[in-house]
This record gives sequence, structure tokens and C-alpha cells, in this order.
Amino acid sequence: MKRITTILSLIMVVAVISVSCKDKASNKIVADNVESATSRDEAQKQLPVMTFEKEEHDFGTITQGTPQETAFKFTNTGDAPLIITDAKSSCGCTVPEYPKNTPIAPGETGELLVKFNGSGQNQVTKTITVTANTQKGTEMLRIKAFVNPAGATPAGPVK
Repeated sequence: MKRITTILSLIMVVAVISVSCKDKASNKIVADNVESATSRDEAQKQLPVMTFEKEEHDFGTITQGTPQETAFKFTNTGDAPLIITDAKSSCGCTVPEYPKNTPIAPGETGELLVKFNGSGQNQVTKTITVTANTQKGTEMLRIKAFVNPAGATPAGPVK
């Protein structure tokens, strides 16, 4: 009896599957959906490219506690609007200012201002990580300085 029930159940499942699959899948494709998917895929290939004039800045020899700042200028050399979503430094002594969530069109320029409070001693290097909608997703910038203690005679790095 169990065997007959199992066979009948199997026959029912096969019948349901064969009836539900009688339409060809190619007949269910909507041409408008194909066109919108194609244009979406093409748009995703267009990416902004963040090209900096310089990726590192050396303040040289400074006195401890003397604030410094520099601007990293960049150009969107890609083919889509560039959007910077974040910029963080490796330390609280360095503060980046940037055009947050402001689209920068292809060919346009912008700048990221970096302020360093002059803390530390001897050779100091700090990094700034810029998060944007580029292919890499992040760009790295670097500042460095040789920091002499306040009131000391300037020594500078040995070359």
C-alpha cells in the first residue's frame, strides 16, 4: 500500500511539473527589461577617477606645536561624477576637510585641505584615507614633517 501511494505521489509531482513548464522561458523575456538592464550595465562601467597633483606633502622642519596645512588638489579624470564620502587621518592631530557628498563632474577639480597641529617629535608621517566612488574605493595621501621640540635649536633630519 505504501508503495502504491509513493508511486502515485511521484506521478502527481511529475504531472504538475510538466504542466507548469509548458511555456518557453524565451517567450517570457520583456524587451524593455533587457534595454534597461543593458543601459544599467553600461552606466556601471563608467567610473570616476581621482587624480591628485601630489599624493604626499613634506612640511620640512617645523617647531613642535606650530600648526601646518596643505591642500591636495585633484581632478576627476574619469567619466562619471566623483563623490567623496569620507576622509580620515591616521591620528587626531591631522584633520582633513573635503567636499563631502558633493558630486564633482568629469574634468572638474577639487581640493582636500589637511590641517596638522604640529604635534610629535622627530620624523612624523601621517596618512589620510579618502573614501570615494572610484574603482579602488579608497585613495591614500601622506603628510610628513621633522618636528623639533619647542624652544630647541633646529636640528632637522640628517641627510
